[in-house]
Amino acid sequence: MRAAPTILHLDMDAFFAAAEQAAKPSLRGKPVVVGGLGPRGVVATASYEARRFGVHSAMPMGQARRLAPNAAYLVPRFAFYRSISEQVMELLGRLSPLVEPLSLDEAFVDLEAGGVAEDGAGARAAGERLRVDILATTGLTGSVGLAGSKMIAKIASEEAKPDGLVLIEPGTERELLGPRSVRILPGVGPATGEHLRRAGMTTVSDLAEAGEDELVRLLGRAHGVSLYLMAQGYDDRPVVAERDAKSVSVEDTFDVDLHDRVRIRVEVERLAERCVGRLRASGHSGRTIVLKVRRFDFSTLTRSETLRGPTDDPGVVREAAGRLLEAVDTTGGVRLLGVGVSGLADYTQEDLFAQATRAEAEAAGGAAEAVAGAAGDAAAPAAEAATEPEADQPAERHWTPGHDVRHAVYGAGWVQGSGIGRVTVRFEEPGSEPGRVRTFSVDDPDLVPGEALPLVGEG
Repeated sequence: MRAAPTILHLDMDAFFAAAEQAAKPSLRGKPVVVGGLGPRGVVATASYEARRFGVHSAMPMGQARRLAPNAAYLVPRFAFYRSISEQVMELLGRLSPLVEPLSLDEAFVDLEAGGVAEDGAGARAAGERLRVDILATTGLTGSVGLAGSKMIAKIASEEAKPDGLVLIEPGTERELLGPRSVRILPGVGPATGEHLRRAGMTTVSDLAEAGEDELVRLLGRAHGVSLYLMAQGYDDRPVVAERDAKSVSVEDTFDVDLHDRVRIRVEVERLAERCVGRLRASGHSGRTIVLKVRRFDFSTLTRSETLRGPTDDPGVVREAAGRLLEAVDTTGGVRLLGVGVSGLADYTQEDLFAQATRAEAEAAGGAAEAVAGAAGDAAAPAAEAATEPEADQPAERHWTPGHDVRHAVYGAGWVQGSGIGRVTVRFEEPGSEPGRVRTFSVDDPDLVPGEALPLVGEG
């Protein structure tokens, strides 16, 4: 614990939704929901306007639509959000060499290590400058919490939302935490919270009064001791500049349960390719291949296989995931599939070359057979992508709500919706007035996918 509030926690305000509102003038001040738009999609982020209707992150998209039927529902644009996040993280890096990113829109900063603050006044000044710089650079707002520990700094940033700064002086932690719900403490989720409630503990002061021995009895030594210390306001976790990834994974939830075994195999192979793409982008390789299958009855199975050494070869990962799938019964239907790689390393093992070569050879024959078997399934996007349309029957282009497009005549815009062979586009840019809406055929040659435009103009 520190004697000065020199740990800063930044949390961008409704990040995905705010970025979409900034990019699309017609959505500013209106409810916006970003997430998966299928029947089983969930909300990633809701704008503050949408939150007034009760919409929140992790809510099923169907429920969100019932609560806010007139909101704009958009598919995430992660490359766009990542580019903004890089700008924000660069600003944080100017404050200190110790920046601990938690996600695209959230990070801890050790101001003391950067020499920009030694006391409360210096910390507040640094926090206010940061908020101004973020707005000027990205056009978005972020909330800042300042405290003597990571736990309290995160609580402070939550209290500062939206677009504010809260500083909590060291020494006031117990007074601050006492009346709060136990759920405010890190590591207390719904299950632990309910367990504590049944034991008569609903506030942080209840935990402090119960004592360490009682919490250890209820929750086990590691969790009980940790929770007791946090209930006292004690948290000595340092800001760590690099958080080592333990695994890389991807998963998809399907709008309709998959029953066809060939289709399931194609999806697993597609996920394996995506997973390796992320693995390579992170500069890692891994030894353990993990397959996740959630069946029709919500039961979830996880199977894994550990290789002789780390790899980042798509053929090897694809082959291992396929072997793991063979051991899983999918006859009742599958609603979710996932492929992951753990046991990460910064290198690959040369003796896996022969294994990779064999996997590629087998995949060359197996993929063609799988695609042929899945081609009759109209709902199989992987099969559609892997087969060439006939010359006289060009494949219909798909336009995703929220994504950028450009028209040869009307310029830059974004997709409001599509269906029945038509696509509706609103033509506007971040710095423009709300634009006009026009509708085109989905195969209009003048309409092409576009690039995200910067939220703040240069110069």
